[in-house]
Amino acid sequence: MEREINNLTSLPPADEPIIDVLLPVFNAEATIRSAIASIQNQTVAETRIIVVDDGSTDGTASTLREIAAEETRLLVLTKQNSGITDSLWLGLKHCRAPFLARHDADDLSDPRRLEMELAYLQANSDCVAVSGYARHIDAHDRLIGHIARMRPIEEADCDWIPAREPYLIQPFLMVRRDAFLAAGGYRPLHIAEDSDLYWRLQGYGRLHNLDEIMGSYRIHPGSITSRSIRNGRITALCSQLAALSARRRRDGKPDLTFTSSDADRYVEASSLADFWAIGSRSLDGDERRRLQVAMAGKLIELCFYRPFEPDRADCRFIRDAVQQNGELMTPENRRQLAEAILTTALRLAGKGLIGEASLLVPRARWPMMAARLAFRYGLPDGVRSRLKARRHRSPSALDGSGS
Repeated sequence: MEREINNLTSLPPADEPIIDVLLPVFNAEATIRSAIASIQNQTVAETRIIVVDDGSTDGTASTLREIAAEETRLLVLTKQNSGITDSLWLGLKHCRAPFLARHDADDLSDPRRLEMELAYLQANSDCVAVSGYARHIDAHDRLIGHIARMRPIEEADCDWIPAREPYLIQPFLMVRRDAFLAAGGYRPLHIAEDSDLYWRLQGYGRLHNLDEIMGSYRIHPGSITSRSIRNGRITALCSQLAALSARRRRDGKPDLTFTSSDADRYVEASSLADFWAIGSRSLDGDERRRLQVAMAGKLIELCFYRPFEPDRADCRFIRDAVQQNGELMTPENRRQLAEAILTTALRLAGKGLIGEASLLVPRARWPMMAARLAFRYGLPDGVRSRLKARRHRSPSALDGSGS
């Protein structure tokens, strides 16, 4: 049931901004100028840009001083390095506009992004937060060729494995400030603080992704969730803890709590199993098992669009988690996860990582994997194209859909 929020659409005085854009930054000397420029060039002029420098050690601080000397709408806050959640909360203390927008130091907003998001929120009082699609670019602003489109928020399901999150792309988020504060804002999750927020925001109104591209999302080795397989493991843990937290609230149970000290425990962790052991300390038996297989599925999901792959220990963990906890999933959930795992194994094998691929897939599915490998890599392109066309007309054992 949605909770009532007062003054969701109240407007500020004429001399106040209608949107505060919150932008945390750490060591982004190469991209911060263009990121801020993309906000300066928005078609909505009644904005303020609040940048929080999280103790950068490169030339970010001097670049920000140069920009602030010429941009009266820019407020720069500086703090010791303590992570993105602390940075966001410091910036929020200075926000006073009725609408909050997020932006990241290495992404680019299209000129009409804020205009489109603001118009939707003003026209739909039941909606508390909005975002949209994003094109992917690399470190040199070159298009990668992917458009990030989120699963419809109406399909969010904290029981699915891995959880189907009510996801809005955070660098292009706009949210009603009153709803954000009523939901409790960002909690101190090391990664996935946005996903955790969205689960809670659903209690205050509708979330919506516009059917428009809001800007360019940068995928490169320096971005937080792309930096390494280690961050992929942390994302798998934190995102699925957020979903378990949502399940607890839905079922009327005491919510999970997160503290900034949780991240300190990650320092010694080096495998998916280590992170699972850390994250499951405060969970009951069923939740521990659910977290195990949900983390396995989430890492597989992340590997589809992040520049890392699971190592041998990860592959073993994923295989065992699925085999041991299959009854926690519906038949369709098991089928989809099994196909995603097989697809990952084929990619690993194609890169020469045969040992990892063999560990990831149960022995009973090795013949299927061999057949798919032969189809993908052993046939001439023309033959493969003809077989694909036939497969669309008639199911084939090659893709597991036939007898």
